[in-house]
Amino acid sequence: MNQIDYNRIRLLVLDVDGVMTDGRIILSASGEETKSFCVKDGSGMKFWKRLGGKLAIITGRQSEIVTRRAAELDVDEVRQNRKMKLPALEEVFAAAGVGPEATAVVGDDLPDLPMMRVCAFSACPSDAVEEVRRQADFVCQAAGGRGVVREVVEHLLKRAGTWPRVMERYLPDGEGNQG
Repeated sequence: MNQIDYNRIRLLVLDVDGVMTDGRIILSASGEETKSFCVKDGSGMKFWKRLGGKLAIITGRQSEIVTRRAAELDVDEVRQNRKMKLPALEEVFAAAGVGPEATAVVGDDLPDLPMMRVCAFSACPSDAVEEVRRQADFVCQAAGGRGVVREVVEHLLKRAGTWPRVMERYLPDGEGNQG
């Protein structure tokens, strides 16, 4: 694995199905799609943003649910219906003004591998496919949809030494700031 400078990471790129969700797609009889998101992931994304980080979502599917969740969490860049994710990642780099050397990506399946290979840091859920787990710099304890994003954000912020800034909001006396 490469040497990672956690203080340089400014952009966090997320896949949706299998990372932000458990990968299940539930369709109603009328064809309406449902996804379930973890509230802890949302908190982690807010922590990331609060400390000046940028967020992007790149997913192979198109869903109004993803659009809504991204808006709720102030995601900077959203690219949906992108089967080939590397070109979408290049668009995100240009739009966000951040390059691969300052980007972390979280994926779970083969379409995510090209993004994982070019970014400074890559992570995956515990239930990612074998090839992705082998490529990842960090394999979460959590499975997809069960707090993966939160776990990655905490990992990044603790390694960068900025986690105490998150904790100050909740424990202003400094108690519990160990990371």
